[in-house]
Amino acid sequence: MSPGAWRHLLRPGDVLVALAGLGVCVHAAVLLWQGGAPDGAVVRAGGKVFAELGLSRRQVVDVPGPLGITRIEIEPGRARVASDPGPRQYCVRQGWLSRAGAVAICAPNQVSLTLTGRGADYDALNY
Repeated sequence: MSPGAWRHLLRPGDVLVALAGLGVCVHAAVLLWQGGAPDGAVVRAGGKVFAELGLSRRQVVDVPGPLGITRIEIEPGRARVASDPGPRQYCVRQGWLSRAGAVAICAPNQVSLTLTGRGADYDALNY
């Protein structure tokens, strides 16, 4: 069978159904896979809430942990772990968090940063 032999089996309605299905898939992916806008940040140290912060203004928070100070920076609509005394710097490498439900965990220093808001990507996250 030649490479284009199946084309004569297609009808105009088949193409419309395929395009409509593709459109529904793209629309669902855009709506369902985007997190909501964050409205606040929760900083935990040693498993307890250290601070609940708004994301409306720029601020810096120093959080004490067993290894030293973890510095968290807040800017309007986003937050990040700017520095941490942990050896591998995974939470610092995550960069700016800007979606509700996003989390940066500095496990060796027992500090975490979570963005809160409606439409979070996760129902719950434990460590």
